[in-house]
Amino acid sequence: MPLGFHAEPLLAIAYAMLLLGIAAFLEWMGKHSEQRSHRYHTAGFRFHKQADHWECPTGEHLHRADTDHQLRVVRYRAPAHTCNRCAIKGQCTDSDRGREIAVSIDPWLSSAMGRFHRGLSLVLLILAGLISGVELIRHDHGTERWLLSAVLLMIALLGMQRVRDLRRTS
Repeated sequence: MPLGFHAEPLLAIAYAMLLLGIAAFLEWMGKHSEQRSHRYHTAGFRFHKQADHWECPTGEHLHRADTDHQLRVVRYRAPAHTCNRCAIKGQCTDSDRGREIAVSIDPWLSSAMGRFHRGLSLVLLILAGLISGVELIRHDHGTERWLLSAVLLMIALLGMQRVRDLRRTS
């Protein structure tokens, strides 16, 4: 190896970085999927934050119907009579009680799926840390020590941030 590097520590660093990338990708995909699902369920509708209501494609309003603190959702509903006489009801809802939109109160990380993805991410960070730590013990000299130490520090900082965010939302 050039400059006296051993192959094992460099491969361990590359593998640890790959695991960090996979962990970040898994969290991004989970969050992206949740946002995409929300956009699907609210397609054609616009939320008016100041008025706290949704507006349907025909201009009718879905007002806040209730807040379920146990399920941690806010439900917005259009009046049944409005939806039942609407020309595009078949494209919008099959309910005779009016269209309903449920919005989570909590951020993505508070959801079961968010915690699942964060847990997977933490497992991958721990695995990357273990691999880097074992290599640091085996190759405790020269430049490899500093590279492995830097990777371990980065993993530790990322792990602490992920755990802190998870605790904050629980």
